[in-house]
Amino acid sequence: MTTSAIDKPQINAKIVYFGKLLRSIIAEEFNAHIEYLDDSKSFKSYFDNQSLLSIPDIILIEVDDNKDCFDQVRYIKENPFFQGLIIVLLGVKEDKSWRKKALELKVNDYYTYPFPLEDFCERLNFLVKFKLIKPKLMELAQQTDVVYQIPLSKRIFDLVASGSALLLLSPLFVIVAILIKLESKGKVIYKSKRVGAGYKIFDFYKFRSMRSDADKMLQSMADLNQYANDDTSKNGKTAFVKFKNDPRITKLGAFLRKTSIDELPQLINVFIGDMSLVGNRPLPLYEAEQLTTNEWSTRFLGPAGLTGLWQISKRGQKEMSERERKELDNYYADNYSILLDLKIILKTIPALIQKEKV
Repeated sequence: MTTSAIDKPQINAKIVYFGKLLRSIIAEEFNAHIEYLDDSKSFKSYFDNQSLLSIPDIILIEVDDNKDCFDQVRYIKENPFFQGLIIVLLGVKEDKSWRKKALELKVNDYYTYPFPLEDFCERLNFLVKFKLIKPKLMELAQQTDVVYQIPLSKRIFDLVASGSALLLLSPLFVIVAILIKLESKGKVIYKSKRVGAGYKIFDFYKFRSMRSDADKMLQSMADLNQYANDDTSKNGKTAFVKFKNDPRITKLGAFLRKTSIDELPQLINVFIGDMSLVGNRPLPLYEAEQLTTNEWSTRFLGPAGLTGLWQISKRGQKEMSERERKELDNYYADNYSILLDLKIILKTIPALIQKEKV
């Protein structure tokens, strides 16, 4: 039975598709504007004739039976005109060498069929949305970078304290890394993009405490977000995401979180200057994008931190509303000082053992 256009997953983007093996599946299953290219000659001709207004949002390139696949990716990557183009590779045969090449070329994603078509659609829509959000955040970073500058005394304290801690805790780092590897497959360090002081985007480090497919489970768990029903959320959307009894957390991960050991790799962020020991928690891109109004953007005019007022004030408890978190962040940005930092650090130690699994 043919799926109606209304029931098909909607991809809100202009897409170009190169290849024939999966073409019929993509054409039948998705409701999207797709232009198809058949051979290498038509591929080059198509991109050579693009103008600034006609560039597509996404290029889907089949890997199987396409000896020019990676040359095509390089052609796009090396042309400044196509820097915003989202590149996703599709395959029928799983090949580690192809995946390795794709990783080296930094394509946006790589799928091997069969894959969940709804997840694929959701991923493409996310990539398009992220493409729109990132320039806004970068523009905000340029506007506020001249406003925020970490005090020299605070930076010196961060360097000495984080450097000493990394040296002393290095044996613990090794032990935790081994335990994580023994419990489950995946990387030891979880790296995500976060927004810190002045809307600066940086790589944020933590010991992995979740399953390797945790990000894919996020949408299906939206109703578990403790901030979802907060009075300050609009149309069901909230700036913060936090789950109670998160099912994605591994057994070792639960211990690492309860003791806050999972946060220790952020000492590297402090040492290299992405964060300070004390400040407002750096936010994921999708959260920071919702805090760009005059009322709440103040939090980004103070340092991003490993610990802060939120951590020592009813840390992670459900009764702390989203508005309270925002107000604490704004207060710290307006009032931070060495004395306040020392008070927060002293109060952080007893706050490390959390009562709730959040």
